[in-house]
Amino acid sequence: MSKRVKAEYDLVIVGSGIAGLSFALKVAEAGYRVAIFTKKDKAESNTNYAQGGIAAVTSAKDDLDKHVEDTLEAGDGLCDPEIVREILRDGPARIQDLAEMGVSFSSLNDGRISLGKEGGHSKRRVLHVKDVTGKAIEDALLANIAKQGVTLFEHYFAIDLITAKKVRKLGVKVEGNGDRILGIYFFDANRDRVITVSAPVVLLATGGAGQTYLYTTNPSIATGDGVAMASRIGLSAMNLEFMQFHPTTLHSNNGDRFLITEAVRGEGVKLIDSRGKPFLKKYHPLADLAPRDVVARAIDREMKKSGSAFVRLDTPNMKGDFPDRFPNIYENCLKRGVDAVNQPIPVVPAAHYSCGGIPTELDCSTKLKGLYACGEVACTGLHGANRLASNSLLEAVVMAHRGAEAVCAFLASRKKTKVSLPQWVDGDVPASDERVVLSHNLDELKRTMWDYVGIVRSTKRLERARSRLRNLEREINEYYWNAKVDLSLLEVRNLVCVAELIVRSALKRQESRGLHYTLDYPDLAEEAVNTLVVPLRR
Repeated sequence: MSKRVKAEYDLVIVGSGIAGLSFALKVAEAGYRVAIFTKKDKAESNTNYAQGGIAAVTSAKDDLDKHVEDTLEAGDGLCDPEIVREILRDGPARIQDLAEMGVSFSSLNDGRISLGKEGGHSKRRVLHVKDVTGKAIEDALLANIAKQGVTLFEHYFAIDLITAKKVRKLGVKVEGNGDRILGIYFFDANRDRVITVSAPVVLLATGGAGQTYLYTTNPSIATGDGVAMASRIGLSAMNLEFMQFHPTTLHSNNGDRFLITEAVRGEGVKLIDSRGKPFLKKYHPLADLAPRDVVARAIDREMKKSGSAFVRLDTPNMKGDFPDRFPNIYENCLKRGVDAVNQPIPVVPAAHYSCGGIPTELDCSTKLKGLYACGEVACTGLHGANRLASNSLLEAVVMAHRGAEAVCAFLASRKKTKVSLPQWVDGDVPASDERVVLSHNLDELKRTMWDYVGIVRSTKRLERARSRLRNLEREINEYYWNAKVDLSLLEVRNLVCVAELIVRSALKRQESRGLHYTLDYPDLAEEAVNTLVVPLRR
């Protein structure tokens, strides 16, 4: 790479999805030095894989109250109503921002914006760009940040946050008594080295943690890095037990999973069982447009009853042209041997979206001064126990706008100080056979989460998972402190950290609510409370 990493920036952003890019653009427009670090290519993010769209009230037939009501219903009593209204109210303005950046949302023949309908929505309100909405937004944002001079570094993996509390323990003098963010360590994968970057503000926009599971719709980068880093500096995680399993991913014998957007069912396609019969009406009045947690559990139950490895989407009976409305899905199904026009698509649930994360305020701030979080890594109170479809992209752009304003105000008012940050000291190079152990650990972790912490849980399953994960955590941490770091080691370290937090969160919730369903506590508790899990002291 020809770009050189500076010693200090005003804002360092970890992650290049819609949250990180939107945040960077607004802070850079205010004249601050902004750098984005991403662990893979700049367009590799959950945003880029988002097919369905972005939900907002843009039609005269819809209104904010209905969108709020649908969100609260999907969240199963755990959403914060005030936060829901605040975020959804800002949606139309942020949609306008995206349009002005060059995002061309799909339109009808008469020029009106084409609005889709997905599970849990009472009205058509999902704006989309065919079935590649995330990619279209990502492309527009990347083009705009380039114009603003934001520096984007690819193949830099964030290892750990540097805090005042941490460096004081190493004998470094830091003004003041409180804790705050000072910078971050990155692994430069291109040069196989660790670098130290100073910044008074760090934004974690690292996405979700779908890779903790054996089967997921998430790309390989979704390894829970932000939650793990925050946990290691003492911050709590909230509601991590609510891992959303997308009901419909293309089934294949080799374990490959390709997302089939909920918008397909929004166009009238029904899920059918092994006999070709629709089955969702007996599980929920909204049938195929029920919230995702209901549909995923229904599919899981039907598969177990019949012994089938999948159910099907009855796409041949869709009213409308499937290849025209869903060209990306159609082509990807064809590549995998399924012609969606003439044969139903075999589908199964897969881990998709983490509704929990690092608790934040409505300006993206966390409990640590100077540390912000935005997007899937954060927990704002919008999603509750189950995210309403297409509210995730909306949350990212709304919160990025609010957070960027707060960061600019913080930077303008702060007293500038200089701290000499400690440099990274690496471990010894491990023996070659240890790499095999690491890959086995990763496989065991994913299978443990899939088998014991899936769609349907029990206390016994969760306790088994906790026991296995703690053994894995000890092995991986011992390896980490004695090994020279590399990308795979860093990812597995984060995955086992987040997986253990998910299991502890699930054990704390002794009820069935939203995405967390346990055989031992099948009913709702009288009071809806958030689950906070503090880091364990090892």
